[in-house]
Amino acid sequence: MARVCQVTGKKPMGGHKVSHSNIKTKRRFLPNLQTKRYYLAEEEKWITLKLSGEGIRTINKRGLFSVVKELRAQGQHI
Repeated sequence: MARVCQVTGKKPMGGHKVSHSNIKTKRRFLPNLQTKRYYLAEEEKWITLKLSGEGIRTINKRGLFSVVKELRAQGQHI
């Protein structure tokens, strides 16, 4: 699977590594992805999501069911 957060859509971004002598070489900044299992009480089943730290905080704030409902409306299979 790609390195993409399922909730926020964060992906790797590009940039430069800058040395002490100011030489720039390409590098990638990867998102802080975690694989988390949540129990979806409304459907009585476990779901596994690949989330960034911000995605985990979003689920804590808005609730798992509302986030999953929004993801399914966007067409994601969960």
